[in-house]
Amino acid sequence: MSVAPTIAKRVGEGEPAPNLADYDAARASFTWAGAREALDGLPGGRGLNIAHECVDRHADGPRAGRVALRFLGRHGPAVDVTYADLAAATGRFASLLDGLGVEAGERVAFLLGRRPELYAGVLGALKHRSVACTLFSAFGPEPVRQRLSLGDARVLVTTPAFYERKVAPIRHELPALRHVLLTDVTADGAPAATRALDPLLQEADPGYVTEPTDPEQMALLHFTRGTTGTPKGAVHVHDAIVAHHATGLSALDLHDDDVYWCTAAPGWVTGISYGILAPLAHGVTCVVDEAEFDADRWYGILSEQRVTVWYTAPTAVRMLMKVGPEAMAGHDLSALRFVASVGEPLNPEAVVWGSEHLGMPIHDNWWQTETGGIMISNFRSMPVKPGSMGRPLPGIEAAILRRDDRGGIAVDGSGAAQVVEEPGVEGELALRPGWPSMFRAYLGDPERYARCFVSGWYRTGDLARRDGDGYFWFVGRADDVIKSAGHLIGPFEVESALMEHPAVAEAGVIGIPDPVAGEAVKAFVVLRPGHEPGEALRKELLGHGRRRLGAAVAPREIDFRDELPLTRSRKVMRRLLRARELGLPEGDLSTLERGADDG
Repeated sequence: MSVAPTIAKRVGEGEPAPNLADYDAARASFTWAGAREALDGLPGGRGLNIAHECVDRHADGPRAGRVALRFLGRHGPAVDVTYADLAAATGRFASLLDGLGVEAGERVAFLLGRRPELYAGVLGALKHRSVACTLFSAFGPEPVRQRLSLGDARVLVTTPAFYERKVAPIRHELPALRHVLLTDVTADGAPAATRALDPLLQEADPGYVTEPTDPEQMALLHFTRGTTGTPKGAVHVHDAIVAHHATGLSALDLHDDDVYWCTAAPGWVTGISYGILAPLAHGVTCVVDEAEFDADRWYGILSEQRVTVWYTAPTAVRMLMKVGPEAMAGHDLSALRFVASVGEPLNPEAVVWGSEHLGMPIHDNWWQTETGGIMISNFRSMPVKPGSMGRPLPGIEAAILRRDDRGGIAVDGSGAAQVVEEPGVEGELALRPGWPSMFRAYLGDPERYARCFVSGWYRTGDLARRDGDGYFWFVGRADDVIKSAGHLIGPFEVESALMEHPAVAEAGVIGIPDPVAGEAVKAFVVLRPGHEPGEALRKELLGHGRRRLGAAVAPREIDFRDELPLTRSRKVMRRLLRARELGLPEGDLSTLERGADDG
């Protein structure tokens, strides 16, 4: 496949017009105050509450009988939950927290997979004005202990199996954890120091009335990795729903009658912001699949559920590419209107693959746990540039800041950060603070939070460049970039170029010591079925890299591997690759990152 510079799109017959039809006009007229007016607010002017905007305002209106959540279990029939059902379920959970003596602002943690109890619990906690904190269900005891301890969790909702394996061994180290509520167990079958969730919910009042909620009140606690391996607890507030709603409109092109599927795990920010909050704020139907990735199952869901908007991850797309288009046979994907990707940069070849095999390009976008919502996106109404993050959303001011020789932000004579005006120049991506879903703190670490800002800009820690059309292009994490003979080389760019070769299924790129250049680029590749490693193919791939990237950026060495070290969401763990290559200690990577994924 050759990568086209842009992929233009046309709206199909019968499809709704794109929400962001005139990008420049939308940016000129957009205000966050206007975006707030698109939501209801609590009745009587009592503030803004996320659960009210996602559930109660729909349950009290014409959407009451619409399916809000369609749960697809690993086995058995689908279970539909209407907005009216969800209002009652969240009311019961809020009443339960009230009965347990949980105070507004206290943390309620969830260690569950994609189950109805998690969705009702998270929204019920928000309705109650306590703080929802979801944990990735594949975490082991130590990552669970860290997050429950750092978050000062008062309540944990989990399964009996997870409790026995992941919580019971470290329960004595969590003195603040007052209540452990277990699913799938009877009242007299719960282990010591736990309680059965279902009987408590049956007794709880479904008609809980949300108290007045300050939009700046803490609502969500999302943990993200730090460079030291210590998790950072990013604090988000109820006002974030303004951004979730607005970005669902512009970046995900949600319309009233959409059937929407987000494949992200609810233990991460994407699974909350865009797996629950943004689509429910729009009153659409969300498909939730409990099972893990399976190509035939996924194509079956897209077909049978008539999914119109699909939000997934580059790793999932690459797995579908690896299986091949034959897996689509017999599946009717004609309802699909828009596909977007998140979690890590989307390789250009994946964008083109979507256009060729799904009938539409896959739209990459960029954001972080700290931003709480999508900041930069390829929009349905605009041509896609494969490999680009896209353009900033209305209400978002993004810039490239010049870096100094020490990796900091260069400043001018007045102390202001130097903004790169010319296109194509690499620097650190920065955002002007003020959007509603921006994190308000790192819980318990004000100094770390303060270091994220410089002269009126939020520093993302990502290196990027902007082209002449205003599209932004990801280069790499500032601490991940390879410095070779004066060049700053982003591993993603090299990996993407290698994956254009028909023999390559996956690629991971690191820098290795070089006595002359400082660092040299080394690549590790996994081959597609039907290709065998050998010296001839190695030379062919080295030549392909030089032709695509130039000698200064292309890999100097290539190793073939049967598999690469991956997180559970199949992101390449470059630091682990480097540690193994150089014989360095692997440190906490095995316990903290193998099951981790900030997406």
